[in-house]
Amino acid sequence: MISQNVDQKTDLSEYYGIETIGITKQFGGVKALDDVSLTIPLFGITSIVGPNGSGKSTFVNLVTGVLPYDDGIVKIETNSFKVIHAHETPEHGITRTFQEVRLFDQMTVWDNMMVVLTNRSLLPSIFERSKAEHRKKTEEILKQVGMWEKRESMAGELSYGQRKLLEIGRAMALEVQVYILDEPFAGLFPQMLERVKDLLRDLRASGRTVVFISHNMDIVRELSDYIIVLESGKFLLAGEVEEVLNRPEVIRAYLGA
Repeated sequence: MISQNVDQKTDLSEYYGIETIGITKQFGGVKALDDVSLTIPLFGITSIVGPNGSGKSTFVNLVTGVLPYDDGIVKIETNSFKVIHAHETPEHGITRTFQEVRLFDQMTVWDNMMVVLTNRSLLPSIFERSKAEHRKKTEEILKQVGMWEKRESMAGELSYGQRKLLEIGRAMALEVQVYILDEPFAGLFPQMLERVKDLLRDLRASGRTVVFISHNMDIVRELSDYIIVLESGKFLLAGEVEEVLNRPEVIRAYLGA
């Protein structure tokens, strides 16, 4: 069964990780998101798809506090928010990655991880004494994402794919419930792409909420338990992947027919 509003939920979304109620964002005279109400299931992998300009990245930026929303409410499990601040999202159980990778390029791979695991801000973390558990966790994650051999390399010297892996590792270090990834597969060579797929599966297996944006429908079909479709800043459909992608209105949205 397909859910078209927050009151009609499938079994997958019976327990939600994030719910939005009427969130709206306008840039000048253009509504990037227009009264969007939807739910993201607490369990499994959810993909957010839609044509270019549909509002996918804007949606992610709003629910993670990167941009303020003009109207509406975001509910994270049992808490409701009229305002979300980006620096507070880990406290609300959310972390994210960006389409344009954001690392400390003049720091080593190891130190990029330690910043997250210690004070979580740059200058204090440099002077904070690293604890044994931080070092152990850094080693575990770098091995998990395949970056252990690069631990002494400067982040600015890494390849694009390696930078993506390190950013995902930094997100994993926060050990939150909800992981939101903006275009995590874009521009990756096949070997790196498969590793990122495996990392998302690992997060799902650990009971985390995984949300990703992608234009690659093959990957969406392969990984997603649930799918949300946006079109022209509006919520179009959500539900089981194949059922949603085969709906005429979704096909029209992509093909412009």
